[in-house]
Amino acid sequence: MTPAPRHDRIAFVAGTSVEAQAALTQLSSLYGNIDPNEADVVVALGGDGLMLQTLHQQMRSGKPIYGMHRGTVGFLMNEYSTHDLHRRLEAARETVIHPLLMRATDIYGEVHIHHAINEVSLFRQSHQAARLRIIIDERERMSELVADGILVATPAGSTAYNLSAQGPILPINAQLLALTPISAFRPRRWRGALLPDNAFVVIEVLEVDKRPVAAVADHDEARDVRRVEVISDKTIAMRMLFDPGHSLEERILSEQFGT
Repeated sequence: MTPAPRHDRIAFVAGTSVEAQAALTQLSSLYGNIDPNEADVVVALGGDGLMLQTLHQQMRSGKPIYGMHRGTVGFLMNEYSTHDLHRRLEAARETVIHPLLMRATDIYGEVHIHHAINEVSLFRQSHQAARLRIIIDERERMSELVADGILVATPAGSTAYNLSAQGPILPINAQLLALTPISAFRPRRWRGALLPDNAFVVIEVLEVDKRPVAAVADHDEARDVRRVEVISDKTIAMRMLFDPGHSLEERILSEQFGT
């Protein structure tokens, strides 16, 4: 029988808000604060923005990440408490997520490679709508989409910008990606598609000079792109910890019922 992972050595990271910094001081005095490179687990104190930042920083470390809500939006965070943190960490349930890998080529031939935990988005850079060609697994699926943009979202990111763009909510363990248009003009009634998570998605920008487009992987941006390739990076597995009964699976399910 495999022994349960230990979480004795804790590294705390915190956002810049007064609440987050106060929590950092309080928890560090109670449990110590180990360098993240030496820690068994990283505890992020803040909101979803800090959680995404921490996941990016720890993307290849293999360390579990446990968030506590001391920020604005806390969908990816657990409730804040200073009580018996070691026991909470031992009892937490683990969710494994894989990031998206974006490879964007701009009009100058420069290639921009970034990972995204939530989504890869393409946006128009000017007053004119973008004209985009969609290719899935080397087969053209849409010769022209006229829209403000389009995004590819992971299950973890499906309740973020994807949901605001009227995209579907995906269960965290679904082997799917959401391909969602942003304010589609033509075809006007196209609401997007569900793709297998091993799909190779290519978005080509038509009329790149007249209708410039930017590509964004979470917070990393490439401007004036002409081709964007997106695929789920299965070589990276990030471990998120959630309290029992408050797992990411449960939160995504509850979101669909407005609870």
